[in-house]
Order: sequence, then C-alpha cells, then structure tokens
Amino acid sequence: MKILVLEDNERLANLIVEALEQKKYHVNLFTDGKLALSAIDDGYDCFILDINVPGLNGLSLLKEIRLLDSKTPAIIISANVELDTIQDAYHKGCDDYLKKPFYMYELETKIERLCKPKSPIIKLLGGFGYCMENERLLDERGEEIKLAKKEILLLNLFARNLDKNISFERIEQYVWEGELTTTENIRALVKRLRKKLPEDTIENQGGVGYRLNYEH
Repeated sequence: MKILVLEDNERLANLIVEALEQKKYHVNLFTDGKLALSAIDDGYDCFILDINVPGLNGLSLLKEIRLLDSKTPAIIISANVELDTIQDAYHKGCDDYLKKPFYMYELETKIERLCKPKSPIIKLLGGFGYCMENERLLDERGEEIKLAKKEILLLNLFARNLDKNISFERIEQYVWEGELTTTENIRALVKRLRKKLPEDTIENQGGVGYRLNYEH
C-alpha cells in the first residue's frame, strides 16, 4: 500500500514513517503542502494530512485531492480541536479526523480500517495467488516468489484495478512514484514480472498499456 504523509513536525513525521514502513507500507513524506500537491496524482492508496503546514495547509490540499479523486481515503491529523475546523475537514472530504497527540496504534488502526483492500487475495491464473495485505506472490504450491519493490508496486496497481486497462502513464505515476521514466523501462519491468507469473497473466493492450488476467 502506498501512502502520502503531510507532516512538518520532524519528530512526529519520522515516527509515522518508521511505524508505517514497519507495516511494509510504501510511504512518501512531505513537509510542505505545495510540494505534496504536485504529487497527489502519483497513485496513492491513502492520504494522511496535517492541517498547519507550510506552503499549502492540509485542508486546502484535501480540497485539491477531492477535485481529482473522490474515493481514496484521507485522514486528517491535527492539534486543532475547534468544532468548525473538524466540520470543515469532513465537509472537504476527509474520512477520519485524528486529534494530536495520538498513539501510533490509533493511526495504524484507522489506516487498516479505511485503506486496506477488503478482499486481499487475488486468484491468478495457473493456481497462483497474490496477497495484497502482505504483498506476497504465491505459486500453485503455496510457495512464495520473491518480488522486487517495483514488481510489488506494479502488482498492487493491477490488483487494485481488476478488469481495467492500465496505461503506461498510470504505471509511471504509481510505480516510479512521480519520477519520469521511459516506455522501455516499463516494458522491461513487465517482462521481468511476467517471468514470475503464469503465461498470459499480464496481457498487452494494443501497445498502450496492460491488463491483469485472473480467475474470477
């Protein structure tokens, strides 16, 4: 799971990143709202936003997120306990509001409740399976097949978009996390992942993207 965290308190930010990375989540930390704004379309599965940060505050960033994406869960974390602010956060589209100070367990629980996929096991062709919860690819004997980070991100992207064609642009945004890459690099990544999967699991879509074939 890929998470954007906006938090300018260095100590708290480091604690959040450390805790979430221990959960095997992919975390991108921003301390400035304007910098976070430039990355909101990089294919995140969850947004964790502080309100009072430099550049662009968390509520304004949430408003921009909801113009592009009405579904991805967003959790506001803030020391502000004014009712008007809390109401404004929900009005702008937050899914939960966590008041500082909080236990890290509270944040982890909210992420698991709101952001984790409800059906984490994807049945692939040939008896293979992919567990989205712990990002493990299993062969027909139930043995784990080791995956590199970008292979995991690509499989996550496919698994979250079953029955959809995934464009090169979408793969670049999600897997390369906003960094520019080439079509050749994307094709090379797909080729490496295909070698670990049954034949025809990843289907080419007319040279513009790919689609995951799985057992319905």
